[in-house]
Amino acid sequence: MKLSDFDFDLPEDLIATRPVSPREAARLLVSDGTAIEDLHVADLLGQFREGDRLVLNDTKVIPARLFGVRRRDSAQGPTEARIEVTLLAPEADGSWSALIKPLKKLREGETVEFSAGLTAELVAKDAGQGRIKFNLTGDDFDAALAEAGAMPLPPYIAAKRPADAQDKEDYQTVFARRKGAVAAPTASLHLTREMLEALENKGVDITYVTLHVGAGTFLPVKVDDISEHRMHAEWGEVSEAAAADIRDTKAKGGRVIPVGTTALRLIETAAREGEIAPWVGPTDIFITPGFEFKVADGLMTNFHLPKSTLMMLVSAFIGTEHTKEIYDHAIETRYRFFSYGDSSLLWRNG
Repeated sequence: MKLSDFDFDLPEDLIATRPVSPREAARLLVSDGTAIEDLHVADLLGQFREGDRLVLNDTKVIPARLFGVRRRDSAQGPTEARIEVTLLAPEADGSWSALIKPLKKLREGETVEFSAGLTAELVAKDAGQGRIKFNLTGDDFDAALAEAGAMPLPPYIAAKRPADAQDKEDYQTVFARRKGAVAAPTASLHLTREMLEALENKGVDITYVTLHVGAGTFLPVKVDDISEHRMHAEWGEVSEAAAADIRDTKAKGGRVIPVGTTALRLIETAAREGEIAPWVGPTDIFITPGFEFKVADGLMTNFHLPKSTLMMLVSAFIGTEHTKEIYDHAIETRYRFFSYGDSSLLWRNG
């Protein structure tokens, strides 16, 4: 298939730069077969039945964007350069891989000074990225990062406004637990503790898995033939208990509904050999039309970017033509798009 098969025209004013409040006030498009229904996330309880299982990604977004200064002495006197750092992933030796702008203004061995007493030395450059070593570790590092860092908002929001203190709450799920993501599992941003409790009281089971969403989720697809695209890898874990619970739900005829494409990609990764099994490690699974789903019966997800791998995933899940119908409807009825936008509940066709 061609990249153009997943393109559409989106009015700029439908890109949400803030979430609605309260969270459950967001709109919810429900697709079952060919039917499309317009509801709100607050109506979600009525969409599930006893014995269904939601799968949630409990990754926690770190305030991974840092702004600092590189100071250098030269024959002409001291100079400074403003440096922006976006953390990508911790390395085994305690350093971090990072996107650094502008990388050309930082030499190996030089230090960038941030606020909160945090500094970082550039220890290596590789393939347009840097590897940096901070002066703090453990709880001291966490505290300084929480003070100095900003939430790494998606580019389409960051281009419109800087991250602020409100984003540290808005761009985090209420059940975030395991630190490591630099992008949020945004479908879950709509869920509140009260909603989760009400679902459990109805008999809907909840399972937590972890996929640390990376900055690569925002990288554009640059090939026209999508079979040539290579996905970025992200670390994930499906525990033995989680896999057993999901298998039990399937065996009893219950439906499994991942909340977000990250949770879906992870559980389908863990089920490539047949039924779902425990999984720990990186996954670069690329889901496109023709993919054989083994676990997910439904999917709760936001509305995605044109020509993105997530549009391809949704098209694989409910069909390319029906996806186009849904997105045409969402644009016509002015749903809000992307990370801070509205949501959808999609039941798999076939």
